Amino acid sequence: MSQPPPPYPGNEQKGYPPPPNAAYPPPMQGFGSPPPPGQGYAPPPNYNTGYGQPSAPGYAPYNPPPPQYGGPQATTVVVQPAYTSVVQHFRESPVHTRCPHCQAEIMTATHYETGTLSWIICLILCFVGCSAGCCLIPFCVDGCKDVVHSCPNCRQHISRWGRM
Repeated sequence: MSQPPPPYPGNEQKGYPPPPNAAYPPPMQGFGSPPPPGQGYAPPPNYNTGYGQPSAPGYAPYNPPPPQYGGPQATTVVVQPAYTSVVQHFRESPVHTRCPHCQAEIMTATHYETGTLSWIICLILCFVGCSAGCCLIPFCVDGCKDVVHSCPNCRQHISRWGRM
């Protein structure tokens, strides 16, 4: 069978006897006092008596400069341009914009014109066999036509939204 583990120093309160050749460190003599000679202990480190961290040998202690109050300070200036460019998306519905021709604030007028999608659908219907007049249906449906935006004041063309 296995034997119980050997007793360790400090286990006296658990019922283990101390080992016969136990080498206990000597009791503390006081803070900063050296241990008895011949015990192999290193002397305590030599700390600075002032505030802050201890100085390393060969280096001067670091003393940060005091904070400066008052005097010139950095100022942040935000400059916004007077004219900002806005990208507008012209789709099927009218758009509120500024007319590039008459410089008026307007709501664009829209109308539909035959575009590329109308012609492609017409040709597909002809190839399928709807050449008896059914191939002309895309020219009557606004959902197949392009949308043209114009100014209601000066009647100038502003934009065209093509379905293809």
